[in-house]
Order: sequence, then C-alpha cells, then structure tokens
Amino acid sequence: MNARRVVTLTLLSAAIVGCQKAPEQPAKPKPPVILVEADAPPRPMKPELPPLFDDIERRTFQFFWDTTNEVNGLSPDRFPSRPFASIASVGYALTAYPIGIENGWVSRTQAVDRTLLTLKFFRDLPMGPQRTGKGGYKGFYYHFLDMQQGRRYDSWVELSSVDTALLMMGVLFAQSYYSGDDPREKEIREIADTLYKRVDWPWLQQRAPLISMGWFPESGFIDHDWMGYNEAMMVYILALGSPTHPVSPDAWTVWTRTYDNDWGVYQGQEYLSFGPLFGHQYTHVWVDFRDIQDAYMRERGSTYFLNSRSAALAQREYAIANPMNWKDYGENVWGLTASDGPQNTTQEYRGEQRQFRHYSSRGAGLRENFDDGTIAPTAAIASIVFAPEEVIPATEEMHKRYGDYIYSSYGFLDSFNPSFNYDIPIKTGRLVPDRGWVASDYIGIDQGPILTMIANYRNDFVWDVMKKNPHIRKGLERAGFSGGWLTPEGETAPTTLQKDEKAASARSVGIAESRAAAAQEQKNNTNRNQPQGK
Repeated sequence: MNARRVVTLTLLSAAIVGCQKAPEQPAKPKPPVILVEADAPPRPMKPELPPLFDDIERRTFQFFWDTTNEVNGLSPDRFPSRPFASIASVGYALTAYPIGIENGWVSRTQAVDRTLLTLKFFRDLPMGPQRTGKGGYKGFYYHFLDMQQGRRYDSWVELSSVDTALLMMGVLFAQSYYSGDDPREKEIREIADTLYKRVDWPWLQQRAPLISMGWFPESGFIDHDWMGYNEAMMVYILALGSPTHPVSPDAWTVWTRTYDNDWGVYQGQEYLSFGPLFGHQYTHVWVDFRDIQDAYMRERGSTYFLNSRSAALAQREYAIANPMNWKDYGENVWGLTASDGPQNTTQEYRGEQRQFRHYSSRGAGLRENFDDGTIAPTAAIASIVFAPEEVIPATEEMHKRYGDYIYSSYGFLDSFNPSFNYDIPIKTGRLVPDRGWVASDYIGIDQGPILTMIANYRNDFVWDVMKKNPHIRKGLERAGFSGGWLTPEGETAPTTLQKDEKAASARSVGIAESRAAAAQEQKNNTNRNQPQGK
C-alpha cells in the first residue's frame, strides 16, 4: 500500500452517451530502451512559459478560491460533485491564497481573512477517539470531513497521516508567508504553530520507527506503514521537525532502507521509482530538493529533484513506447498518476481483454504499475519544474487536441481516456463520440500541484517561502539533509553534488542485477493489465 489509499468516493452520476468504438490504429514499432543520464536543465536556460500557462494558473487558483466554503475554509475533495471536504485540498488552498496575492487576483486582506478563519476552524474542531462527531484525534485529522460541520464524513474515512501532513504543509506555509505586524497575521502564525505542535507523530509509530498510514476508531491502527519511496517524505520530515512530538532520526534512516526494491532502471532512467507521478511531486511542492542531499542520495551522487526529473522522463518514454497500444499516447500525450477513470470494467481492446478502473492510482515504473489508457494532465503539468522542455509542449498539445472537452472554468478537468469508447454505464464523467471518456470533476489534490509547481517554476515562490520555516528546516536536518540552502550561515555551500564513494562502491556490485531485474520487469509490463486467468 505504497500508493495513495483508494477510497470509495461519492461521485456525481453521469449521463450515458451512446457511441461506437473509434477506428483502431495499428501498433507503432517500439523503440529500443537506451540508458541515459537525467541531468537537470540549466537554470539560466529554462524555457519561457507561453501565455497558456498564465490562463491555467489563474483558472486553477480560482478553483480553490471559488469552491472553498467561505464560512469555515473547508475545500472540497472534488468539484462540481463536491461530496465532502478533503484536508489535503485545504493544505493546497492555504498555499494557493498567497499565489493569488502575488498575482493580484485577491487582496492580502481577503487572503488573510480566508486563512485565519480556516486555521481557527481547524483549531476549534472537536477532537477525540469517538467514531462520530469529531474532526480528528491526537492532532491528526480525518481524511474527509463534512463540508459544513467539519466532522468525520463516514465510517470508511480514516484518520490519515499523509493527508494531515498535506494539511500541515499548507499550515506551515501560511505561517511563514504571513510575516507582517498586523495582529491578524500574528494570529495566523500562532494558530499555525498550535496546530502543528499538537500532532502526536509517535502515536502512529506502532511498528517504530516507521509511521503508520493511519487509524480507524472502529478497528485501530492501519496495518500498513509508510515504506518504499513515495509521497510520505513529508510525513517523516514533519514528524522529525516537531518541537513537541518528534520521532527519532532513525525513522528516516529505516524508511530509506525500504527504498531498495524501488531503485533500478526503467525506460532508460536509473532512479528511485514510484509509478504514479504524484509521489514524485507532492513533497516537492513545498521543499526545494535541487541542491540538498540525504545519505541515500549522497551515496548515489544525486538528489530527489533529479530523481523526480528521471521519473517524468521515464513516463514520457513509456508513453512513446506505448507497450499497451493505447490511443493517442506519444511524446506530448503522457502522464499517469492517481486520478478519476471511466469505470471498473473489463472490455475488449484491440483483440485483448483489458481492465479499466474509475478512481485509481495509475503509473509506470519498476513496480507501481497500472495503465488503462487514462491520462491526467496534472501528472505532466506538475512536473514543469523537473522537465520543462518536455512538459511545456505536452501541455500545449493536450490543450490544443482535447481542450474543447477537458479544459473549462477551472483549467483542466481531472483526466481523459481516448481509448475508452464503450456504450456501457460509467461511474463518472461522460463519453464524447469518437473522442473517448472525459472526467466531469476537478480534484483538489490534482489541481494543487498544477498551481504551485507553475509558481515554483516562475520564481521559486513556494520553495522560497518554505525555506524560512524553522520546523521544515529542522525536519530536513534531522533527516540528514545538507548542502544548498541548508548550508549554515558563514559556511560555503558545495558547488557540486556530493557522492559517498565508499558507499557507492559497496553497492556497485548489485547494479548489474538491478538493471537485469528492471529489464525483466519491463518485459512483463504488457501483461500487467490482463484479467486474471489470461
């Protein structure tokens, strides 16, 4: 369970549009896999963003400003179906408001008012171990809350460590951004500190030093801990930085030891793999990993930033290779992550039985793989800081080819699937004749990375604000990160990435085996989506 937990969502019923299958195209020959280096793009040479990105940024900001409950600050998990609030969406909303200030879309007064009422609401929510009537427990909050009252939405909703972490990243961002002498800005900083300090991280260490994914009042702690490389970087960083309930540094050390099965070669990139791209993006929204390294990355002479670049490039190469022959995949149509999809069903596609899903994690990597032809624009666009030379043309191409169907009031709808042309009941979204399935909702945790990563690409905005936060800095330092912006004042930061040659030599024996295993894994990819028994 390394991927984002998939929960049963109450979705908007969609009209069924009858249509015939689109004409099928012959499979393209597959190019050979070539191992390449994932060098970071030179900062002075980064491509200029075309006007389309101005529009995407503004529309995506408006999603958070318009759909958030003005009375309590709760942001919906999705819109327009808007069944419940997501605490992770709130974390992104708190980060979005200052982007609106900087761009002149809202006033500082408006953003301060919205932020302060949000933080007060979370501070005052009833907390406790009871099954109903509470918003959280032990400083953690339930993944989904009722939009009006802020109480646990239903019995299937967990007290979530990673979604609380996403909320807290937004809370700490607000703490660092609103640095003025205005009494309301001071109150924002104080309440943010209160919310962060009361999260009892060790309470979720039932199998210490790892941290559990969460807790249910009905059944107790979730049996799965955060292991392997994924979005849980922020969980451990926040837990390490806590001034009141910190975990010990060995939590990071032990967690990174669980990476071993995720390092290898995929689509010509040697990197720490996690199939859905959200795992390579979420923590990076708030933390600038370009020049800082922990022991794991020092051993490999790399950074988590370069690792995310490799992940994006590997997904693009996967789409070009298109081993499952999905419609329209290519150099500018790519991007798999957790997203909406058409339906849980098995249908015939190009003479084979293929599995499709509605909401699900989708990805391409060494192990976290599922691909049913559903593309999520957020996967590519939120990789803008890592691979702008690939993301910019992909964004323009998706807007040009599919914009009439997938680009609307708040930017890109969550996802689309050109290969799904089946006249059957669908879970959500709609069928466009001869164009396939299109989502009907925007999802907060997919909108957030689009907006924030564009802001980071323009001027490092979110990163620079977060560098000022002492809790984040402490968490990174206790995890063993150093270099770059973490270099103590008065010392000179390294001009090149550090590499632990002794450790690198010790692991070099296993590189050939890693690459051989990765090659075998790629051969098996075409069978990933076959129904059981096929």
